[in-house]
Amino acid sequence: MISPVIDWAALTPLLIIFGAAVLGVLMEAFVPRQARRAVQITLGTLAIASALVAVIWRWTVVSDLGPSSIAQGVNGKSTTGIGLLVEDAPALAFQMVILVCALFGLMVIADRTETREGAFAASAATQPGSLEEREATEAGYEQTEVFPLTLFAVGGMLAFTVANDLLTLFIALEALSLPLYVLTATARRRRALSQEAALKYFLLGSFSSAFFLMGAALLYGYSGALDFKSIVTKMLSSSGTDWLLIAGVTLMLTGLLFKVGAVPFHAWTPDVYQGAPTPITGFMAAGTKIAAFAAMLRFLYAIGHGVQWELTPVLWTIIILTMLVGTVMGLIQKDIKRMLAYSSIAHAGFILIGVTAFSSDAISAAAFYLLAYGLATIGAFGIVTLVREKGEDGSILGEATAISKWQGLGKTNPLLATSMAIFLLSFAGIPLTAGFMGKFEVFSAGVGGGSTVLVVLAVLASAATAFFYFRVIQLMFFREPEGDTTAVVASEGFSIVAIVVCAVLTILLGVFPQPILSFLSSASVFML
Repeated sequence: MISPVIDWAALTPLLIIFGAAVLGVLMEAFVPRQARRAVQITLGTLAIASALVAVIWRWTVVSDLGPSSIAQGVNGKSTTGIGLLVEDAPALAFQMVILVCALFGLMVIADRTETREGAFAASAATQPGSLEEREATEAGYEQTEVFPLTLFAVGGMLAFTVANDLLTLFIALEALSLPLYVLTATARRRRALSQEAALKYFLLGSFSSAFFLMGAALLYGYSGALDFKSIVTKMLSSSGTDWLLIAGVTLMLTGLLFKVGAVPFHAWTPDVYQGAPTPITGFMAAGTKIAAFAAMLRFLYAIGHGVQWELTPVLWTIIILTMLVGTVMGLIQKDIKRMLAYSSIAHAGFILIGVTAFSSDAISAAAFYLLAYGLATIGAFGIVTLVREKGEDGSILGEATAISKWQGLGKTNPLLATSMAIFLLSFAGIPLTAGFMGKFEVFSAGVGGGSTVLVVLAVLASAATAFFYFRVIQLMFFREPEGDTTAVVASEGFSIVAIVVCAVLTILLGVFPQPILSFLSSASVFML
């Protein structure tokens, strides 16, 4: 029996992240409780930074030697040469974007207030309001398991970008999803809402996984293989329309569209974004979208391209509905987390325009858009974690998620208000921000791919979404604070660093986008 051929050097980023995640689990068992948090933060930060360095190294290798298979499957007693995992420029580009956003996301997750209060429950396994919960809180316990869980999710995201096989793709999907289901239920405040959100996310995510698996089964029945290359070979040798192929592609696409929050698979998004701990919301909103779109691009450009004409009416309908629902529902929201949730739905519609362009330019355009969106999302939710309500006795309460509570923030805390304004302007696509360049690149790819009608609708939707972004800016800078009901809490500083760096990068990518665009332009061809 011949073992599969594995390029261990190409697996370095994944090995670092998953190895650190496993080590983090062991730390929970053997490191004293009082030292766990510092150890976990150090381990998580070093792992993500090291993985980013490894990805940059692998980029230089791919630039010199070209793309290659990381792992090749076996068939009987001989190797098939089929890449179950592949290393190419698009995969590495998306991995860089994921790791950059994950690094800032981990900083927000690690932060806690000056009173040593974090965003996570002292013990997520206890019943909300129970005696056990009060005892765990009074004892000062900290939910440090969130750090290895976050690393497992990051590892799944990285694997999602390099999967070139239906089974591998499903394993990566579950590796990134299962930790997020758990993390969603770990909020320190409003725990019942957090657990309800986790249950909704888990149940709907299970349904989407079932669709995904059924699609994979149909594609296997069509081609007799699980890897993309064999499926494409079967498509090239077939004549006429095969409804088994169309059904399989549609069902798998359903699972991926759920992950990006596209309509009509978006129902989980506002509830989960609102109920999850806010640092997890930011990390999940950025990382999951980047990984899911990376996998969707590879899947569509390899297999979906063969049924492009049959999929186009369905995809156009989904894109239009996604932009419409995200825009209209965002306009009526009074909770800032729900507003950002519907904003993310609208952004999914914008990115899908580039994804469905089926052109090489769309790959680099989507990567740039996702980088801009990820930075602004991490920064915006990082700010939400610091803006808190105040009780009548002056005590600091939970996050001030009601948009009305943000009134006058520009006068009481200009740094956070200015940073939030930068992120909101980037979401709106205002010039001199990364969001503008991202939309310009994606819409240009859409026009080049023949989706001019969709681009026109997207421009109109983008103009409409600007209303609810500017509403927050107007409240922060052009209204006086009403009473002493809102405060910005002092923290250990991790969040502030992440927010400021994300804000600076958002401006730099808007003013000087060319270096990154040129860098990403080489990531324009997927390897089968």
